[in-house]
Amino acid sequence: MLDVIEKLLILQDRDRKIRRVKTELATIEPQRLAMRNKGQGAQAGLDRAKQRVMEIETKRKQLELEVESKKAQIDKYGLQQFQTRKNDEYQALTHEIANCKEAISKIEDQQLELMEQAEVAAKESATAAKILKDAQGVVEGEVKLLNEREQNLKKELAELSSNRDVLAAAVDGSILNRYERIMNTRGDNVVVDIERGVCGGCHMKIPPQVIVSCRAQQEITTCTNCGRILYYQPGMDLAVTE
Repeated sequence: MLDVIEKLLILQDRDRKIRRVKTELATIEPQRLAMRNKGQGAQAGLDRAKQRVMEIETKRKQLELEVESKKAQIDKYGLQQFQTRKNDEYQALTHEIANCKEAISKIEDQQLELMEQAEVAAKESATAAKILKDAQGVVEGEVKLLNEREQNLKKELAELSSNRDVLAAAVDGSILNRYERIMNTRGDNVVVDIERGVCGGCHMKIPPQVIVSCRAQQEITTCTNCGRILYYQPGMDLAVTE
């Protein structure tokens, strides 16, 4: 195998590892954001449950005020009855008192309904609080693991990148430029074998003269279809597949 091919394969292996780590690193923040959104969703559920409890309590207090108001009117009408000497006024006040009592009865029915709703809302709020607590525990644990994974990946990337330039400098400049140009357009599968008479990158059949040239190992040989750099090593099966 050509010395330059060996150097390119070493460099390619390093670049593949660097790309893998960078790709995994790029997924950390979206995963972290997704976990935090999960926690925010649980918080929003608890906020809605608490809001429902507050709304019911507000309505309950309003009804209490209405009852107090009606009772005050009854007291007022009772006093007016005591003071009047006219029968029609007395009857009219009696009618108003009856209306107030009827209104109080309807309000009390509403209060009973609100009490039932309050019980349901309180249970829902308690359930939402538990869901939030559980979610926060999961989120905190997952985010911690993601943070640790991120730090480990950054450390690994720094180690992989530390002497990448040294490996690249060992390759002839023109060949390195060709290698990096192919990597930018074809991905990290740049230097490929010719097993079974096909390019290990694009998997297209390689012309016989190219196979002969690659096997001779006298110069850099490239795929006529995709431009990737080809290599041969003893033991490869070069029988062309149909």
